[in-house]
Amino acid sequence: MLVLIKGAGDLASGVALRLHRAGFPVVMTEIAWPTAVRRTVAFCQCVYDGVAQVEEVTARLAKGAEEATEMLERGEIPVLIDPACKARTELRPAFFVDAVLAKINTGTKITDAPVVLALGPGFTAGVDCHGVIETKRGHDLGRLITEGSAIPNTGVPGDIGGYTTQRIIRAPADGIFEPLVEIGQRVEEGQPVARVGGGVVTAQLTGIVRGMLQEGLHVVRGMKAGDIDPRCEVRHCFTVSDKARAIGGGVLEGMLYFGRRKGLWNG
Repeated sequence: MLVLIKGAGDLASGVALRLHRAGFPVVMTEIAWPTAVRRTVAFCQCVYDGVAQVEEVTARLAKGAEEATEMLERGEIPVLIDPACKARTELRPAFFVDAVLAKINTGTKITDAPVVLALGPGFTAGVDCHGVIETKRGHDLGRLITEGSAIPNTGVPGDIGGYTTQRIIRAPADGIFEPLVEIGQRVEEGQPVARVGGGVVTAQLTGIVRGMLQEGLHVVRGMKAGDIDPRCEVRHCFTVSDKARAIGGGVLEGMLYFGRRKGLWNG
């Protein structure tokens, strides 16, 4: 039974990885210029490179539903440039997952598939979708919500190693983004890490660069452009996060919970 995931950023990719390992065929959709910061663990990177690998799973950019089906047969995850998910009509997935994490509903309807799930705030279970998965770090991370909504967006990044807003690298101006460091590199507090035009942004803490926008993207002032991890574990840069795995577990639970009630399988 096919799963169609809208979005292929790092959290969406963590979900896709977990479902792929559980034996579900997965197709993902993306925009033409993805802005994922954690590019080393995001299948959307194949939009730029043609292919992307997260842990042991490979994703490839597909030109259409027919090519996507061929990739599925090879055990790969196809990624389509299809922001509106028009391929849904042709693919007819049993499960549809909105993993864009836009904090608002960008068009998902409960009728988009037999089972529709959504990540984070902006959705109401039973109205926009069948179930919502909590994405806020804390006690309820990954919880399947069958009535109501996820915790509203606070605008404050989750606490990692005692840091919240300090972890985030933001574009200092409008313009073309130029990273000055690489993912996996250790940086010191105050070190220049990125440049946009004549504006330079510096690290607010000492740690490992866990994420950085694709070079050459047009950004706007204040846009999230990178992430520094104070735990200084290089492998965290190249493996799916605890948050993404928890959310993936919630999606899998939702598929089983609602799938059984919809009669998608017996048992």
